[in-house]
Amino acid sequence: MKMDTHDSISTSAPGGQATRIKKAPIKAAFFGDTGHGGETLEQVYGSQRFERLRQCTDLYPAIVTSQNMDACLPELQDLEVIFATWGLMPLSEPQLDRLPSLRALFYAAGFAGYFAPPLLRRGIIVTSSAAANAIPVAEFTLAQILLANKGYFRNVREYRETANFKDSFVGPGNYNMTVALLGAGQIGRKVIELLRPFHLRVIVFDPFLSNGEAASLGVEKVGIQEAFSRGNAVSNHLADVPGTVGLIDGCLLASMPAKAAFINTGRGRTVNQDDMISVFRARPDLSALLDVTDPLEPLPRESPLWSLPNVQISSHIAGSKEHEVGRVADLAIAEFERWSRGDPLCYSVTLDTLEKTA
Repeated sequence: MKMDTHDSISTSAPGGQATRIKKAPIKAAFFGDTGHGGETLEQVYGSQRFERLRQCTDLYPAIVTSQNMDACLPELQDLEVIFATWGLMPLSEPQLDRLPSLRALFYAAGFAGYFAPPLLRRGIIVTSSAAANAIPVAEFTLAQILLANKGYFRNVREYRETANFKDSFVGPGNYNMTVALLGAGQIGRKVIELLRPFHLRVIVFDPFLSNGEAASLGVEKVGIQEAFSRGNAVSNHLADVPGTVGLIDGCLLASMPAKAAFINTGRGRTVNQDDMISVFRARPDLSALLDVTDPLEPLPRESPLWSLPNVQISSHIAGSKEHEVGRVADLAIAEFERWSRGDPLCYSVTLDTLEKTA
């Protein structure tokens, strides 16, 4: 069924009879190259979602990429809506000048800060699917916390090496242990929610979290030093902003309790990587579970992190992958449908929020 995406208008026909004239469907297009993780618009949106949007918009027939943009722009003077995902190229001011009718961009991915400010300053709406992408990251983090507290990662390694059942490493377990979360943004709050069924104490470091918010979340607000010195598992979800670069240093890591685990699914740049190597080399009782590093991917093969037995490195898989990417596309489309009806948006971004969620 063709969706009337513009408001109808009423007029008076001859004889005084009211008629309704439907405006043309919203002009829309997909913009983007392949994302750094290999994601494409076709993979994220899928054929069914592409077709759904074709039915409710006047969709430009080609995907606009950094290679064909100059050729496409003359045909996009009346473009109102952009759909995108990972791999969206930032639009320059001259390019935006050539999109005079652009009203909104619906981003089926997480962090929008690298491209959104010029659009927001022009009054163009930008929405993000960060809330949807937070779900698999939080699920991944929960799994790592529970396994790390059991000592699973070191136990598997030692048991494989020695086949010694009795002497292989065992962690403190998941009863009455303390989980420290760095950051209480969308991912941190989702982790808090997922941890509620377990008998764990949750402490949180986040300068933007008020005492009242902490109380409502059922967590204890602490400073960063206390988060590391008390956390049996410390999970990093800090924003990647100038003030957090290298914030997690050797002093903090070295203060972690015996058998503790440091989990990083956030940003590699928030950790002083040289300090981390030194501490985890000196503290074999600690474990590091790193889904991100600095540089992110690939981590150079000569990095000492690869050779440290108490460091596990995954290839940035915590976020939406495979079938999970459909969730971020569904959120972007739902936001578009709210916008086209004139309903309030749930996941629009602002210049202020971008400064806190990078």
